[in-house]
Amino acid sequence: MKTETLLQKILRFLYPVVRKLGRISKNGTILHNEKSLEPPKSFYELKATLNNGQEADFSDFKGKKVLVVNTASNCGYTGQYAELQSLHEKLGKKLTILAFPANDFAEQEKGDDKDISQFCQVNYGVTFPLAKKGVVVKNEQQQPIFKWLTDRKENGWNGHAPDWNFSKYLIDEQGKLTHYFGPSVSPLSNEFLKAVQ
Repeated sequence: MKTETLLQKILRFLYPVVRKLGRISKNGTILHNEKSLEPPKSFYELKATLNNGQEADFSDFKGKKVLVVNTASNCGYTGQYAELQSLHEKLGKKLTILAFPANDFAEQEKGDDKDISQFCQVNYGVTFPLAKKGVVVKNEQQQPIFKWLTDRKENGWNGHAPDWNFSKYLIDEQGKLTHYFGPSVSPLSNEFLKAVQ
């Protein structure tokens, strides 16, 4: 069992403070597809490999909202796993949450896929899908989903890459990217829930 380290316990305790302080920085950024622009490349053409080796075909998500989040186990925002799980339990029939662990920010996700999965299940009771660990920042190794999310030529309007771990991208029931929420925006906040409803 992959229980929390002392550092992870401290980070969980400090999460409310980190979130509050982050709201006044770029980590509190909220972007919205105000003109309701359509994506030139279909979201439903994309696929991702989950950490159990199975493939997630995004065409299976037609008719549901999808929340894509880049995650890490040793981050001040790691406490959002609990909030994401709560959101999954409340809205799982109309919202699919996909977590994409990455070691791109301050090397806060050094574990392998098995460690990450155990950590999430043991400490946060996570039951929503976790993708295979990969790259979310803009470079040649960036995962296809994050290339789509951060390239206007693919999604229609947004070029904003993740500011840090737990950046959140919301896609509507027709496969249109509608929002970007920075790491400090809680998935249980009123502004977030309003966008998801």
